[in-house]
Amino acid sequence: MAMFCRQCEQTAKGQVCTISGVCGKKPEVAALQDLLIYTLKGISVYANLSRGLNLKDKNADKSVREGLFTTVTNVNFSSEKIAELIHKAYETKEKIKKIFLQEYKNKKGSEFPSRLPAAADFIPQDSVSALIEQAKSVPIAPNDINADIQSLREILLYGLKGMAAYADHAAILGEEDEEVNSFFHKGLSFLVNDGLNADDYLALIMEFGKVNLRCLEMLDGAHTKYLGNPVPTKVMLGVKKGPAIIVSGHDLYDLKQLLEQTKDSGVNIYTHSEMLPSHGYPELKKYKHFVGHFGSAWQNQQKEFENIPAVILMTTNCIQEPRVSYKDRIFTTGLVSFPQVEHISALEGKKDFSKLIQKAKELGGFSEDAFEKEIIVGFGHNAVLGLADKIVEAVKSKAIRHFFLIGGCDGAKPGRNYYTEFAQKVPSDCVILTLACGKFRFNRLNLGSIGPFPRLLDCGQCNDSYSAIKIAIALADAFKCSVNDLPLSLVLSWYEQKAVCILLTLLSLGIKNIRLGPSLPAFVSPNVLNILVEKFNIKPITTPDNDLKEILHP
Repeated sequence: MAMFCRQCEQTAKGQVCTISGVCGKKPEVAALQDLLIYTLKGISVYANLSRGLNLKDKNADKSVREGLFTTVTNVNFSSEKIAELIHKAYETKEKIKKIFLQEYKNKKGSEFPSRLPAAADFIPQDSVSALIEQAKSVPIAPNDINADIQSLREILLYGLKGMAAYADHAAILGEEDEEVNSFFHKGLSFLVNDGLNADDYLALIMEFGKVNLRCLEMLDGAHTKYLGNPVPTKVMLGVKKGPAIIVSGHDLYDLKQLLEQTKDSGVNIYTHSEMLPSHGYPELKKYKHFVGHFGSAWQNQQKEFENIPAVILMTTNCIQEPRVSYKDRIFTTGLVSFPQVEHISALEGKKDFSKLIQKAKELGGFSEDAFEKEIIVGFGHNAVLGLADKIVEAVKSKAIRHFFLIGGCDGAKPGRNYYTEFAQKVPSDCVILTLACGKFRFNRLNLGSIGPFPRLLDCGQCNDSYSAIKIAIALADAFKCSVNDLPLSLVLSWYEQKAVCILLTLLSLGIKNIRLGPSLPAFVSPNVLNILVEKFNIKPITTPDNDLKEILHP
């Protein structure tokens, strides 16, 4: 069967994956993910209407949040798991539908009069194979609607998927927000509203950007409340002798539980990819067996996990198809799932990682120490803004000429060496802020310092994007100017939907002149791109030399 997927940067030929996903997603999985989104739209039609009657349903909020996150690139490759989510979502929809219709009748004295979108009445088939067949006849892929409307709908949908990831992390730590929860339903229900025009969607997308800022703020608060404010911390790159578990993904609560369960086991814990910044949190760094960071970014995992005597735990998105050589020692948890890979489920919010600990001991671990170098993490907004007065003085004295935020997703597609070369060519009187896994293109470089400031400040995961935004806004306040007037340039790389929602938040804040690469999204139509260029001066990266010249010598 054919598929239609263009939600990530590596989409086939820069246009669309139609035969099989470049990520490894099969057409059957793509069809089920589309069907899950369609089911979630049905939930949101009723959940959005219900809020008009002051009715809220936590199960509907959770179902939509988790369902959207499940369809983010490199999260769930299991047809069975996605089918389960479709059926659970349908059950949730039927419950809130019944409650809404009864409450409407009670309050209005009549039956609900409006005709609702087809998604509101969707009934899924029972089996996986029947669901896949059903997906062929459900209007979930692009059809004959206007290309610009389709583009705007996709931009909103992918933004919602990204925000769902952040909201899910916060919810796991007990933090939710009504503004965020209600917008999921509003956004999804508007995606099945054929009465909206391009201006309606543009306004909705800008509204979304501001709601996502609230979501990022909520997640930041959840992390710091639970784990403390990150502090600058040296992290060992390499390995130590002994049994090992390597944790990849983004989920800090999973890591905390694993550290607690392994503290007297003789098993060393390492981070991989976007888990690197977790070493800066006081409530994580206190564990002595939390020894360092292994490997680099997500797209290198098949090579890096190939011949090591260690267990791997994948906590969120970024999983690639495990090679046979390590399929028996990689585990998934949370919403991540891959066929024939053992999954660790939560029981009342807690997870039992004893199987990983036992497997790590059986493998024996690394036979000797292998030290590469140390790097520094932990420059979240609390740490950086604690130095705000010194930073402002350094700028005024011209010790610091310019700030560059070089951040975003990493990936395997050619063109990403641009970010390495750019960082290398940034003049020595400039500071680089970075976050997300794009940092692995240059965070091993020796970039030195400017006085007391390292020239490379690692602000954290993509989950910590709020830190970079808060730093920029605080500096603008200190200099009594707008963010656009700061000596600050944003040079971003994107890969998946979390990067999309962060970009939309930046645009909703009115931030202009963002450079984006390594390629522009295939789902942005020419007319929509023209709007973004005209309104925000968003532009593609060119070459490091050209871009630096234009930024520093306009």
